[in-house]
Amino acid sequence: MKIQKNDTVRVITGKDKGVEGRVLEVDPQQGKVRVENANVVKKHMKSQQMGQKGQIIERPIFIPASNVMLMCPHTNQPTRVGYTFVNGKKVRVSKKSNKEV
Repeated sequence: MKIQKNDTVRVITGKDKGVEGRVLEVDPQQGKVRVENANVVKKHMKSQQMGQKGQIIERPIFIPASNVMLMCPHTNQPTRVGYTFVNGKKVRVSKKSNKEV
């Protein structure tokens, strides 16, 4: 998968179009990512102990990886990702700036 954990991405389609955030989790088998501040839902939590109140928690859920684009650290714009070999190691490269991500 071309997007990894802790990358900064921008949502390019859907209800949260234009939102930028850090990737919290990646599910390569399903092709989905979890981005902070994007696709946030409310979860109702029941009280765990006597005397404790229940609460409503907001948390992001998975969105398809095809709906996000990596933000290039050099140009600070969304870019596609390619691969190249440097000293025998495969590295990710920004298509916009041709520099290593």
